[in-house]
Amino acid sequence: MIIRIAQIKVIPISRQLQANHERLLAILDEVAPHQPDVVITPEGYLDGYVGKDPAVTRESIADYAINPTTSAYTREVSDWATAHNAWFVLGCARTAPEGVYNSAVIFDRSGQIAGIYDKTHIQTHDVKYEPGQSLPVFSSDFGPFGVMICADRRWPETVRTLALKGARVIFNPTYGFHNEKNRRMMQTRSYESEVFIAFTHPAQSLVTDPTGEIVLDETSNTVDFAVVDIDLAQVDEVRAGPSAHLRDRRPDLYQT
Repeated sequence: MIIRIAQIKVIPISRQLQANHERLLAILDEVAPHQPDVVITPEGYLDGYVGKDPAVTRESIADYAINPTTSAYTREVSDWATAHNAWFVLGCARTAPEGVYNSAVIFDRSGQIAGIYDKTHIQTHDVKYEPGQSLPVFSSDFGPFGVMICADRRWPETVRTLALKGARVIFNPTYGFHNEKNRRMMQTRSYESEVFIAFTHPAQSLVTDPTGEIVLDETSNTVDFAVVDIDLAQVDEVRAGPSAHLRDRRPDLYQT
């Protein structure tokens, strides 16, 4: 099955939710004619990833977090998803009774919140957030998919877990490093777990396939989004191949 992914590629402004939201809506006007199946923003897009802002503390970060079920920002994203029959992965700071999470809110084609993923691997400035406690896989009309946020990709267990749960594509909102080492890492993550990964960074839209090849690598500072088609059937073919990694695992040996 072929799906079209649109990756937003702009640098949001820290602590400026309204400005970031308005810019997103303007870019979506340009994205709409491409008729994407999925739109992905970078990590913390709505708030400008306030976790890295030295002026924002663990106590004040809630000032820039939203409740996705009541926020006017998510309501407009929901309306766009509905109008354009697209899934949407929105990076934001999310408020909860216990604190604030670095989250990706997932809207389905009808604009309903299909799920929320909270960043699980917390280090350095991310200690301002609560750590996520699960690696869910979400159901869709194009099959199960996973979501991970930025640093989550550094741990191979993240991608492997999502792949073992059935994900054929993983959407990866991020704000961290995006150098050549990262390219090699993303290629390796895709190759070892036989999965597409859509790495979505403010300065780079990178998509790697289940053979470890690069499908898209858009780094131009003159474009605000990138669009690419991927064929999820490729995942099934690789996983059924003579050297399939997931099939030929030896979990009986993987003990610590």
